[in-house]
Formats: sequence, structure tokens, C-alpha cells
Amino acid sequence: MKLLEEENSLKISLISLHGLIRATDAPLGFDSDTGGQIKYVLELARELAAQPHVREVELLTRQIIDPRLDDDYAQLEEAICENAKIVRIPFGPKRYLKKESLWPFLEMFIDQCLVHFRRHGLPHIIHGHYADAGMVGAHLAQLLHIPFIFTGHSLGRVKQQRLSVGKHANSTDAMERKYKFTQRIEAEEVALETASMVVTSTSQEIEQQYELYDHYQPSRMEVIPPGVDLDNFSPLTDDWKPTPFADELHRFLKEPEKPMILTLARPDERKNLHKLVEVYGESEELRERANLVLIMGTREDLKDLPKAQRDVIRNIMEQIDKYDLYGKVAYPKNHTPRDVPDLYRLATSRRGLFINPALTEPFGLTLLEAGATGLPIIATNDGGPRDIIANCGNGLLIDPLDNEGIEKALLRGLTEPEQWDEWSKAGIVGTRKHYSWSNHAKRYLRDLDDILQNSAAPVLQQTHSQRRLPEFDRIIITDLDNTLTGDPDGLAEFIQLIKDHPHIGFGIATGRRLDSALNLIQELGLPQPDLIDTDAGTQLHYGERLTPDLSWRQQIGFAWKPAEIREKLDSIEGLYIQPESQQSEYKISYEIDPEKAPTPAEIQKALRSAGLRAKVVLSLGMYLDVIPVRGGSDLSMRHLLWKWGFSPDNVLVAGDSGNDAGMLLGRTLGVVVGNYSPELEVIRNRPRVYFAEAEHARGIIEGIHYYQFLDNIVIPNDRHEE
Repeated sequence: MKLLEEENSLKISLISLHGLIRATDAPLGFDSDTGGQIKYVLELARELAAQPHVREVELLTRQIIDPRLDDDYAQLEEAICENAKIVRIPFGPKRYLKKESLWPFLEMFIDQCLVHFRRHGLPHIIHGHYADAGMVGAHLAQLLHIPFIFTGHSLGRVKQQRLSVGKHANSTDAMERKYKFTQRIEAEEVALETASMVVTSTSQEIEQQYELYDHYQPSRMEVIPPGVDLDNFSPLTDDWKPTPFADELHRFLKEPEKPMILTLARPDERKNLHKLVEVYGESEELRERANLVLIMGTREDLKDLPKAQRDVIRNIMEQIDKYDLYGKVAYPKNHTPRDVPDLYRLATSRRGLFINPALTEPFGLTLLEAGATGLPIIATNDGGPRDIIANCGNGLLIDPLDNEGIEKALLRGLTEPEQWDEWSKAGIVGTRKHYSWSNHAKRYLRDLDDILQNSAAPVLQQTHSQRRLPEFDRIIITDLDNTLTGDPDGLAEFIQLIKDHPHIGFGIATGRRLDSALNLIQELGLPQPDLIDTDAGTQLHYGERLTPDLSWRQQIGFAWKPAEIREKLDSIEGLYIQPESQQSEYKISYEIDPEKAPTPAEIQKALRSAGLRAKVVLSLGMYLDVIPVRGGSDLSMRHLLWKWGFSPDNVLVAGDSGNDAGMLLGRTLGVVVGNYSPELEVIRNRPRVYFAEAEHARGIIEGIHYYQFLDNIVIPNDRHEE
């Protein structure tokens, strides 16, 4: 697909769920650590939309209806600029949720995105930002066969490592409950496994952060530094005058005309703000030469902040008191994004410095903003600042734990006017040369062109959008073993229910091979299924003639290397290959000894470490299926619903084991029968998943009545509050 040879040809879907997004500015007061990432995605959308080959950029995010928030976040669509817009998808609870609370609802977001794509057309590329959107984007890309780009921003393994030292070292369970590291890291692995390109901001991300992942493939990773808004963050002009925000600072300071040591960061322990105050408090010369200005997010009442942020601010206030810094340190409660550019210019006008003393800094957008206005920078020698100062030459790197080194760097900037002038000019020039959004977009599209030229057209084109499965307006799809089997009387009642309601279709989803499934269907006396999903979600057939789904077959074998998988797994203790009758073209089946065998997660890790792309599915605690990355009941279910234009609201799915988990999640109406296997316990309380008390076929019937599936469907468990 040589789309970049044609004007206005390219449609790009960006996905970001990490915080709140609106077109005007970054959010205040909620998930404050996400402001830089949100700004990144918005600026990327704006600049891509300005490129001649781009027809449309849509930024898919979450609709939020919450009285604490502006009504902007409830709008279904909001223009960013010409050819770019925010599309807010409703899913899960309407109110605002922290990012860690979104995980149970992501399958519903996937289904809602499919509805959106059906109505408005497929994009040519999907780009997921952060772990949750990475998982969503990877799933959509696998299903729709659209190239996928991933930007991790802040990685779970890195954060987990940082929080596993010092006072956090013994709180592993608490960290898991708070940050959902298991889900987050697995989502990042899936995103890395799927991505055609991983966009990073610095080489350190590739070498020291992504290297921690099983799917570390540096050949797919591109360093494309984000840009800075050079229109807003412009240098001083002759007619510039301080804004009213300067008065907000002056009320803290006895000598406001002094140079300003400025920092701008959320009150997070990792930002190391207490160290900056300590260095300033212990240095008589710094106190004499400059004021210290701490912009630490926004707050109305300290007690309303999260405890970790309260602790940081209280620690700083105690240090101000300890060193008697009253009249020398400003720490205003509120500012708006519109105040920030003039805050940099105010510091520049007083020949001050900007400092980022963070313990770790993945990129450092504030450093670019300060540099673009002509304010010299002092920054931690970790991550992005290394590249920024190497490219721009507009300041010094520091060890964030070295008090003397921090003091010397600040004093050099404050006492050497020629050096200050050199750094100021270098920042203005360097940011425009190396960190413009225009350069970012051009490099991005250059790499995207390479990806598209080597990608086939999507299999699921819109030509299928009007086709329907015949003769029914809803369908029940159920597993066979232990779901339909096990209760002959209940099964007979279920069969009669299907026969009495011809407007309801009937489907089977099973881990069995097709021949084995057909034998059991005949043995049980089941009606002829309208569709059969067999071999653990790797084979699809329709109707009496068992017509194969050719578009599904066309995509299922992607990256599938069964011989290499067998070679890797056959020798693992506790894994026993099942008989040939249980194997199929796209399914390798083992029995496991739980006492000896590795966990499914460890088996998945072993495959990834060997460069093998596959899914590992455990059922009934003892049966392990290995299938292609584009297989599984989750993808096969969404494939057939997309292809046949069937609404998931009219699909009831029932199962009992881990092999069924994929199809039970999302917007379909899930039923877990009472004799379920323990691995399904993890999906209890998920939206639209009903755990029946009755077992086997009677559990399915209980679920049918729960949803009133025979008449006017109701969904009592549509949302679960977190």
C-alpha cells in the first residue's frame, strides 16, 4: 500500500486511555502524572493532520460523564484542528476512573471501537499509547490485520523495579493491588509482540527499559523524539510583559527581582523535589543569589491530594521551615497550562535557570519547553535529558543525589553571564532544530510508509458490512465439554429450547478438533449448529455444509511455527503431548502435571524468549493449548461478529474453562456455568459476565433467563463499578 504517494490518502487512529483528554489543554487535578503524555498525543495528532498525505487523524479515548469534570469530557467528538478530532468511546462506568481501574473494561472498549470502525471506516494504522491502549490496539490490529505502532511512555517493568527498592521493598502485594503490574506488563508484552514499530523518545528507553521485556526486538524500535509547541514556548520579545501569574509568585518572595531557580513537576517522590530544597537550604550562596520557585501541580486543599503527594508537599514545607526559607521560596497552589510559557519567560527575563532534579526522567518535556523560551537547564543525568543536552548544548547534567554537584551546576549558571547567554541561545536554536513537531511527524510518516509498503490490505474490508447470518436475530454460542455435557436432562431441556425458538441461532465453540466436535454433536443429539468454532478458536465453519471461513483461514497462520514450538516445549518437565487425535493445524495440545510443569505465564515467557509468537491457554487446570497469536475464542468471536455485522448485544456465550475466557469478555452476554474451572474465577465481576449457580446445560438456561434472552434482552450486569 503506497499511500504516501497520494495526497490526503492516509487515515490514522491514535488510542490513548491514560488520563483525561480534551483539545484545549492538559487536565488538572486528575491523574496528574499523565499531563505530558496527553500533550504528546494531542500534538502528534495536530502535526500529523497537517501533513499533505494525511486525510484524517482520530484520537480514540474514553467518554467520561462526571460532575467533577468539565462537560468537554462527555462530548462524543471534539475537533482538535482541521482533519483531526477526539472521538470519545463510551464503555464501563460513566464516571472518571484512574487508569489502574480501567483494566476490567478494556474488552468492552475493543468491541465499541469495532462498532466505530464499522460506521466510519477502517484506519490504515493503529497507534496505541501506554499499556492499556497498547493492549487494545494490538487486539484490534490482530483482528483487523492493520499495522500497529506502540509507544509505551512509562513502562510497567521499569516502574515495578523502582518501587521494589527502599521503603517499598516489602509491599509487593500492595503494589500489585494498586498498580496492576501483572496485567500492565502482559499488556506491554502483547503490544511489543504485535507492533510493527515501537516509537521511543530516547535511546536509553531502548537500551535500558524495553530490554527488560521478553519481546525486546530493537530492530523494530525507532527513536523519534517528541516535539515542543514552538508557537507557545517562544523566546522573550521586546514588548513582553509579565502576566498576572507573576504577582502570585511575588506574594511569596521578599526580593522577587532576583534570578529564579524554577522547577515544574508533580509532587512525586521520584521527582526528587525535596533534594532540590535541601541543596538550596544548605547553600548560603544560592539563597543569596536566587529565589526558588516550585510549581507542584494544582491543589485546592492539601488533604484532598493522594497521600503520596501530600507527603511530598508536607516534607517540602517542613524543609522550608527547617532552613527558614520564608520569603525565598514560592510554591503556589494553582496554575493553568496557559501560565506555563510565561512562567519560563519570566524566569528567563530574570536570568534564572530551570532544573529537573528527578531520580529518573524518561524524556523531559519541560526541559524542551524551557529551552525553547531561552531558559538554560540543569537536569538529571538519566534518560531523556542526556539526549536533550547533547543535542542542544543548553545546560548541564547532574547526579540527582549529589548535593555538591547540584549546587555547583546552579551557581555556574547564576554566576557566569557569558555561559548563561550561550546556553540561552543554544536552547532556542537546538529545540527548533532537533525537537520540532514537524520533524517528528515527517520521520514518523517516513517509517510508516515503509510499514505500509510491506503490509497486505486488511482482510476484513467493509464489503462484508451488510452481510448477515441468515434467519435469526440473536445467537447462543456454547462450549461442549462440561458445559453442554454432564447433565442429560438439562441438555434435553436446552435442545428443546433451541428448537422452540427458531429466531435464535445456535453455535458451538470448543477446543476439540472439528471431526471430534462433529462426532460429539451427533452423539448428544444437538441441532445442526449455524456456526462451529473449533480447535481452541482457530477454525470457523458455517451451516450444514460446514463452509469454512476463508478470510479467517487467510490470517490465522500469521507467525505460526509449530515445529519450533514443539521443539521448545516437548522437553519441558511436566508437559506431555496429547495424542495426535487432539492436535490440529493451528493447535498444539499438552496435558500438564501442575506439580512439575511451569505456569502458563512461564511457558509463555519461554516461547517469547525463543522468539516464538503464540498464545498459551490453560483449561480445566490440566489441558494446555498453544495456538497462533491471531487465534483464540476472543478473536474468532469478534471476527465473525465483525464479518457478519452481528451485534454483540444479541450474542449469548457460555463456557466453563479458561479456553472460553476470551469469548466471555467484552460486549457479548457471558454465562459461566456453575461447574466452572477455577481459572475463570479471575473474570468474576467483569461486566456482562454472569456466574450461574446451576451446572452444565441448566447453567446456560439460567443465564438465558437472567438476560431475558428469549424476549426483550436486558443486561443487568452491563457495568460494574470499581
